[in-house]
Amino acid sequence: MPRFNMNWIYGLIIIALGLLFFTGGGNMMAGSVKQEATYTKFQEYVNKGYANNVVVNTEQKTLKMFVKPENTRDVFGKDPKQLGEKPYVSVQIGSIDELEKYLTDAQKAAKIKDFAFDNDKGGHFTDILIQIVPFVLLIAIWIFIMRRMGSGGAGGGSGVFNVGKSKAKMYEKGNEIGITFKDVAGQEGAKQEVQEIVEFLKSPQKYTDLGGKIPKGALLVGPPGTGKTLLAKAVAGEAGVPFFSMSGSDFVEMFVGVGASRVRDLFHQAKEKSPCIIFIDEIDAVGRARSKNPSMGGNDERENTLNALLTEMDGFGTNSGVIILAATNRADMLDSALLRAGRFDRQINVDLPDLPERKEIFQVHLRPVKVDETVDIDFLSRQTPGFSGADIANVCNEAALIAARHNSSAVGKQDFLDAVDRIIGGLEKKTKIMTAAEKRTIALHEAGHATVSWFCEHADPLVKVSIVPRGRALGAAWYLPEERQITTKEQMLDEMCALMGGRAAEELFTGHISTGAMNDLERATKSAYGMVAYAGMSDKIPNISFYNNQEYQFQKPYSETTAKIIDDEVMKMVNEQYNRAKQILQENSEGHKKLADLLISREVIFAEDVEEIFGKRPWVSRSEEIMEDNTPKLEDMPDEVKAAEEEHRRSQGL
Repeated sequence: MPRFNMNWIYGLIIIALGLLFFTGGGNMMAGSVKQEATYTKFQEYVNKGYANNVVVNTEQKTLKMFVKPENTRDVFGKDPKQLGEKPYVSVQIGSIDELEKYLTDAQKAAKIKDFAFDNDKGGHFTDILIQIVPFVLLIAIWIFIMRRMGSGGAGGGSGVFNVGKSKAKMYEKGNEIGITFKDVAGQEGAKQEVQEIVEFLKSPQKYTDLGGKIPKGALLVGPPGTGKTLLAKAVAGEAGVPFFSMSGSDFVEMFVGVGASRVRDLFHQAKEKSPCIIFIDEIDAVGRARSKNPSMGGNDERENTLNALLTEMDGFGTNSGVIILAATNRADMLDSALLRAGRFDRQINVDLPDLPERKEIFQVHLRPVKVDETVDIDFLSRQTPGFSGADIANVCNEAALIAARHNSSAVGKQDFLDAVDRIIGGLEKKTKIMTAAEKRTIALHEAGHATVSWFCEHADPLVKVSIVPRGRALGAAWYLPEERQITTKEQMLDEMCALMGGRAAEELFTGHISTGAMNDLERATKSAYGMVAYAGMSDKIPNISFYNNQEYQFQKPYSETTAKIIDDEVMKMVNEQYNRAKQILQENSEGHKKLADLLISREVIFAEDVEEIFGKRPWVSRSEEIMEDNTPKLEDMPDEVKAAEEEHRRSQGL
């Protein structure tokens, strides 16, 4: 038997409609039986009283004489039931004027009831089209919708019937992505961690002969922009195996059960292509901790998806040769069952780059940029503390745009400094209107920060001071933070003192205080509360930490008496540093005034200008030491990473 096809039904419907329209069915063609006659015969029928009414078509030069029901046998020779509702006689005519005169006389003589003129050119064909087209359109739309509902391949999931299919994008060979470890600058520790996964996929027998097993999964954890997705692509590029890439939100759908179905379909495809890698970006979209309250979220779709993922990763089935890579910047929100060994065996921290790593990242992103001889990569690395890899890429791009805006032939050092300022502080607003008094207050405020930080041993080294408005800030002081692994109490107090320098300068040298110090006060207060309540650095509550990151914590872990002590200690700490800042400013009031006047005249001053006023700062930054001591050694790197690094350094002439 031939296989059933929906096209048969469509064809039968079209044939039925055609028969309905063209065989007299329905009301459209009913009463259309006609007979041709000469004009003389027409006059004979009229004179005998057979005509009911007459319709004249002036365009086609024809008329229709509709016959009275009682006279149809005389004209057609048939019974009226066989002729339909309105049988008529069709006649070719000559002069319209003569015909009109004849019909007028016939109407007066009561031979016909009435007559009318019709100017239609198209006949019935136009009527048929007008009435058929809507039905044809409805049928076409129905066919289109049915085909769309059933469309989509196994991996597409684009149709309603394929909504449970995986949306993962598959690369048959991971190296099609075109990214390897040499494109990932810095992150040597993370690269070394994932290198074993690449090695296992390339030569698994090396590990299985010793009884080792491949890690089932690796979770990349780190702040946004640190290169987690880039590292996963590099793993796929190095391994050269099939690579499935999707986002955690791709499992989420409006239909119940779709997420779990997509998880099962994804692993089914992966097992067919093993050995392979599955990469799930932003896994926290489906991997959040399940609710502990049975009355809330008991049948949550996200939880069903997570349960399916847990089962597929380490259930009774086997996932031989399938490795799961996932990335998230919210690892603290993930379910503990997802993080256990056997599912994600490794958690790889991809942190913000330190000084030497930022230098390597700059070298990667400066490859396509045309720079001049003034650009110093070491200097740029020191000017961008706390920047992620994505931020550094943005700095290089912004610098190129700024240079192009100035019609420069190459990107220079100043372009990079302007780009850093643009990203940190926002766009310059030189057109913002300020009075002379406001400008002087801002200059005194920023000069206060610069002066106090210059004389505090552990305060961050000053880079420049500006009173040009940027974003929401009316002025700013740029520092070069030392990248410490631990921070002492003395260092935090010196930084707090530098923060209070702006408010102290306003009070001392203008006689009033303003709202310009709100951000400074906020940062100082948070730092003080952190020192007292978290770090145990107060005199009255030493060595106690009330830090608690537990979810659903509804009460403070200390009494009201302790809360009062914490508040008192914070207030005491902040006020002590405020008074200390005022004392430093009073001792150096003359230099502070020169600094403020210089700011008013030039708007931007640098550390060299401060050094001319106050003399050389006795404390030297450790940035140069860090750059020298922490440069990664080639001999400490894995062989594959070492080869890529050597090739990169040769290409850079290093």
